[in-house]
Amino acid sequence: MTVLPKADWLRHVANTRVQPPETEYPSRHEEVLSLAAHARTREAISAWPGYRATPLISLPGLANACQLGAIWYKDEAGRFGLGSFKALGGAYAVLRLLLRRLAEHTGREAAPSDLADPRHADAVAGVTVCCATDGNHGRSVAWGAQRFGCACVIYVHATVSQARVAAIEGFGARVVRIDGNYDDAVRAAARDASTYGWFVVSDTSYEGYTDIPRDVMQGYSVMAQEVLEQLPEGDLPSHVFIQGGVGGLAAAITAHFWERLGHRRPRIIVVEPDRAACIFASIAAGERVAVPGDLDTLQAGLACGEVSLLAWDILKDGVSDVLAIPDKTAVACMRLLAGGVDGDPAIVAGESAVAGQAGVVLARQRPDLAQALGLDRDSRILVFGTEGATDEGLYARLLAPQAEGQP
Repeated sequence: MTVLPKADWLRHVANTRVQPPETEYPSRHEEVLSLAAHARTREAISAWPGYRATPLISLPGLANACQLGAIWYKDEAGRFGLGSFKALGGAYAVLRLLLRRLAEHTGREAAPSDLADPRHADAVAGVTVCCATDGNHGRSVAWGAQRFGCACVIYVHATVSQARVAAIEGFGARVVRIDGNYDDAVRAAARDASTYGWFVVSDTSYEGYTDIPRDVMQGYSVMAQEVLEQLPEGDLPSHVFIQGGVGGLAAAITAHFWERLGHRRPRIIVVEPDRAACIFASIAAGERVAVPGDLDTLQAGLACGEVSLLAWDILKDGVSDVLAIPDKTAVACMRLLAGGVDGDPAIVAGESAVAGQAGVVLARQRPDLAQALGLDRDSRILVFGTEGATDEGLYARLLAPQAEGQP
């Protein structure tokens, strides 16, 4: 069996409050994520130049090595040339925000084509969007702002790489670096937006701020539907291993599969860095709790200390388990995918893309955990490779044999 470095304290918590498979998708969740809203989202995003479904890659070599029935890897590295799934969320939320603002300006419902109308150029250009980011969400917001014609300011925290900052600036955004962690950047963006009349386009929701994060999550649902259209006919995953972060992605995938598939929905397992395991802590506590500290994880896109309010409402009902893994296993999984296993295609996966896949391999190595998660030779696993090498220099260093934490 293919192995990753042993994690001496790989942690697992089961969600004792998860709704049983036969439970219908709760109507209260439709106010956050729904198939009806997804249809509108898919129509808008599929009309953007460059749209195409990202690949769903079968990994039979790795599945056989892990004694599993199948592993499918949804590879988001090529999404709109931005390198990650975030292109679906931030840019779509910018679009929805500008349509609402334009409707207020004109007194009538606005369509995406109106944003390109010269008559509305000044109204659109007068809007400034901002957000905090670990890299990928900010890149998507900046790209959306450039595409649709508004101004943009992006806040990054102390450990975001300069390469990621440069990528954001390449879309015309102004980048502000602050001391502290991701959650400190969130607070700084919110403070300045209030001061200057800007609009925060965040994937993190909290009391009084839910509309835009809802649009971000709805954008992510496009991935879930693409998967259902790409799977072999008549085949569905038994398990989904999905990255954590603030929980928006995991909630979007959970909700879409739950509403679309009903009792056939897969078991959802969230995987987080052990240094930023806010969903783990919240599931264990039975309520949203914040993880303190600097959240200093290599998996920078998952370095979040608080679960999004909207996401939590869905996750607490729909997620079965949460795993917390150390950074060294993510690095090893990057190398595993880059090399391919037993004829599998080589996959370029960034450090924040592989937590789900690492969780699969690690769980299968532990008989007690595999049993707890219901993993066996018949299991069909879906993972989301949420980014490619969004920082190529860092990717090369991490894959170098001498890199710290390598097996």
